[in-house]
Amino acid sequence: MRITRARALAACLAATATFFTATLPSATLPSTAAVPDPVAVAAQPVAGSSNVEVDGSRIVLGDAPAAVGSAEVKQRSGLAELTPVRFAAATSAVVVEYTAGTPDGSSAEVDVRSWTNGKWSEWTAAKAGTPTALPAASDQVQVRIIVLAPPTGASPWVGDVTVQPTDKAAAPRMAIQAAPLKSHVFATREGLVGGTTANGHVIVSRDHFVALPSRRGLSGSGSGTYSVKVCTASRCAFEPVWDVGPWNTKDDYWNPSATREMWKDLPQGKPEAQAAYQDGYNGKKDQFGRTVANPAGIDLADGVFWDALKLADNSWVDVTYLWTGDGGRGTVSISSGYLNVRNAPNSTGAVVGMAGKSAQVTVECQTPGENVTGSQGTSNLWLRVNAGMYVAKAWVNAGTFSAC
Repeated sequence: MRITRARALAACLAATATFFTATLPSATLPSTAAVPDPVAVAAQPVAGSSNVEVDGSRIVLGDAPAAVGSAEVKQRSGLAELTPVRFAAATSAVVVEYTAGTPDGSSAEVDVRSWTNGKWSEWTAAKAGTPTALPAASDQVQVRIIVLAPPTGASPWVGDVTVQPTDKAAAPRMAIQAAPLKSHVFATREGLVGGTTANGHVIVSRDHFVALPSRRGLSGSGSGTYSVKVCTASRCAFEPVWDVGPWNTKDDYWNPSATREMWKDLPQGKPEAQAAYQDGYNGKKDQFGRTVANPAGIDLADGVFWDALKLADNSWVDVTYLWTGDGGRGTVSISSGYLNVRNAPNSTGAVVGMAGKSAQVTVECQTPGENVTGSQGTSNLWLRVNAGMYVAKAWVNAGTFSAC
């Protein structure tokens, strides 16, 4: 078993304190720039977590069967999002400390994200004891634990987690883009009904979600914090990112080259699988050494592939990564299934796309139309989510927008 030890200060704090989310003292720090104490992070998973158990101060992989993502090496996976930590003042970077146990070929990863401009940033891997840069100064961060293991056997764990503000960062900070990145990528159908995605979702028939080849943009179970808009020439789908794939698991190709997890010599917006398939990049192999059989940069669940986009075969599509930029957003608030996207602000308009449960939708403006009763009450307002495309506001948790 490989054990990673946190610094003595973090271990002492963990051994003598009950794990809870703490807030730093509100007193003004002296001008001598005294370093704030580490904040203990409660070993209590919140909504969005899946297949983990709590053992004292540790988060341990649960006993659910192996996930069956589209092209990811088959393995058991657990995800724990922990209670956000609030600091007394904004910080540009944090130091995350933790201990970890990774027996028998298993692994553990600790990620951090920050709350900036009213939304969560992407997840960034945090190496124990090393400053992790935040995209922008923030007074609120959240820690996520990913534990992975072979189909049988090992039970990796992470414990004794603390977070400490710092003004030093060893790696480039992730860029904040004014507009979300849009790229033209090859889409494949995921299928795998009855399987389990990387965030613990059990795939159902005609499901609505997508897979991207990096956990940086992976939403927690039931969440649409990280969503995409996928469009053909005439239809669009808005879907949450609930799985990891195709081909790679560390290919956040939507990010600038300098901050990509791997493949930093590839241009922003170009998936490694596409470069391998078309250009012979990396010897035509993915990160696991497999020969890439198609240039896929996104996997679509069956309901997205067949119903929302009306695809008959794998195809090139335009994908917008909605968390990478600013702009009006709303959250689809339905208990299951999908919300129809229509070509007019009424229920008789032709269906030109769909939006999955919990997905984020872009909002260009709002306009009066047919009166609809939904999860958000009764309203005659409809949201324009793309040129010539509308959804009933009664089913979308959103603010007020300018008139179309």
